[in-house]
This record gives sequence, C-alpha cells and structure tokens, in this order.
Amino acid sequence: MLFKLLVILHTLGATVWTGGHLVLAVTVLPSALRKRDPEQIHAFEEKFEGFGLSALLLQVITGLWLTRIYFPSIQTFFAFESYLSTYIAVKLGLLLGTLALAIHARFFIIPNLTKETLNSLAYHIAGVTTLAVLFVVLGAGIRLGGLP
Repeated sequence: MLFKLLVILHTLGATVWTGGHLVLAVTVLPSALRKRDPEQIHAFEEKFEGFGLSALLLQVITGLWLTRIYFPSIQTFFAFESYLSTYIAVKLGLLLGTLALAIHARFFIIPNLTKETLNSLAYHIAGVTTLAVLFVVLGAGIRLGGLP
C-alpha cells in the first residue's frame, strides 16, 4: 500500500513539475521572446514557483523513499547490476542538473531579467524542461521494466 501511494505521489509531483515547465516553454516563453516582454515570465513564475517547487520537493522525497524500497542496502544500489539502479542513478544526475539550472536562474538571471537577458533565461527554461521530460521517460522506464 505504501509503495503504491509513493508511486502515485511521485507521479503527481512529476505531472505538476513537468507540465508546468512544458506550459512555460511552449506557451509563455515564445510569447515573451516574440514581444521581448520579461514580465510574462515574471507573471508565470510568480504563480507557478511555489507550487512547482513543492512538486519537485515531493518528487525528491518520494523518489528517495522509493529508491530505499527498491534498494534496502546502499551497496546493491551502487552495484549497478540492473537497469533499475542505472535509471535511478541517471535520475539523480538529472536532479543535480535541474537544481544547478534552477539555482542559477533563480538567483542570477530572474532577479535581473530584462529584454536583453531574456534569451539567457530561455536557454535555462529549455534545459530544465528537457530534464523534466527525461525524468518522466526514465520514470516510465522504471515502471515498465526498462526501455528498448
């Protein structure tokens, strides 16, 4: 029962995180770039940031808990003897990349966002969105027993 609840909560977090970034990348960002209007990004971030970061935190907590269920012993995880340990390790790498991009954008780009720096943020948005989609693909692979 706990395992199923964790998978559901993990999937809900992924839905919010990935869906929000897809909306940002596919609808908000192109309009902001076309109009050279950073305020569109600020407006989206203002509404999504708290909810999105909560979803990411939910994913981290449930993901680590699920990893502990799959690999009760840390030694079996680091043996990389299965697709499962490899996929989870890659997901942890994606998480580190996501955190690096998010921290850089949050503290260095967004506070100084102007028409001139909008392209810089666009690259970050594309990167985080790509990583989010890869999270989903690998997560599906875990549940499906690997990907072809």
